[in-house]
Amino acid sequence: MDYGISITLPDDFDAAMPKVIEALAEQGFGVLTEIDMAATLKKKLDVQIAPHVILGACNPPLAYRAVQVEESIGLLLPCNVVVRSGDGGTVVEALDPQVMVGVTGNEELTGVADEASTRLRAALQSLQAQ
Repeated sequence: MDYGISITLPDDFDAAMPKVIEALAEQGFGVLTEIDMAATLKKKLDVQIAPHVILGACNPPLAYRAVQVEESIGLLLPCNVVVRSGDGGTVVEALDPQVMVGVTGNEELTGVADEASTRLRAALQSLQAQ
């Protein structure tokens, strides 16, 4: 099952992070949380992985529209954007918002999913254009 939107940037992780946050902001997504997986796994399990951060991004108008249609949609909102070191650069991944329509079977979410998908894809495409 294809459930994500993904690009690879030529930038190293530290250079890519602020660019990703800026690209999301330009599309109306604020970053509410930042989970540093590498630091967490090092602290909790004493294992080392390449830089890997999960950004909890939110577009409030889209989130509001979705919750009006489906009260429990917060479980599926396409809020996680992963930024991680990959071969030859930095991988940026976002959950495809169409997943929330498929999982719930609620076609009333289609408009929200379409707009969220358009905005997330635009953010990622703008990163590739840099």
